[in-house]
Amino acid sequence: MSDQPSPQRPDGASRAAHASARERLSAGARAGVPFALAGALVATSFGVLARRAGLPDLAVMAMSMLVFAGSAQFAALAIISAGGSVGAAIVAAALMNSRFLAMGVALAPSLPGGRLRRAAQGQTVVDASWAMALRADGSFDRHFLFGATASQYVTWTLGTLAGVLLGGVLGDPNRFGVDAIFPAFFLALLMAEARTPQRRAVALLGASIAVSLTPLTPAGVPILAAGAAALLGLRRRSA
Repeated sequence: MSDQPSPQRPDGASRAAHASARERLSAGARAGVPFALAGALVATSFGVLARRAGLPDLAVMAMSMLVFAGSAQFAALAIISAGGSVGAAIVAAALMNSRFLAMGVALAPSLPGGRLRRAAQGQTVVDASWAMALRADGSFDRHFLFGATASQYVTWTLGTLAGVLLGGVLGDPNRFGVDAIFPAFFLALLMAEARTPQRRAVALLGASIAVSLTPLTPAGVPILAAGAAALLGLRRRSA
């Protein structure tokens, strides 16, 4: 009998690893469903309002599929609706998404591969997925994050499509209270994550900065400044 190790062992280990990855993807997709359903309503609202603002249907769909960030999309839409330029809308959207800088810094050590591969994986970050994928030790379950984002991406795209197609029928979707979904969404994330004194302190500092700057600066600047609080908390944790 040969003393060589069985070739099935590496294959078995590989199959187990793939099965575990699939399980985490599935778990993430299931966990993302409540946020996906809420996101569908917000996306429908965006589709309706964007169509009423005169944006071409393809442009509305492209924005949701490529930007995939409600706060940034609504900020850009508000500027365009008020007669602002596309350039100003892009700047506002970028400022609104500046929070992803701090989130990306925290996530990066949990992503394998070189810079390009990690950057590609980082495109799956959205608020709910990032928060749910965070482990107690500060690392992230990347497969869980991918699954949670996938379910939200599907409903965000379909919700936008529904808004575009039904825009002439629904009228102003905010009369149904859709505009309250986003604040409630972020509040739920904050309550779930502020479990330690350090996290509560960072959340309070960031909120104070954002509230103080909101009446004084353009949209997006308060979030960018508040992100400094998150970076401060990350630096203290890693020190």
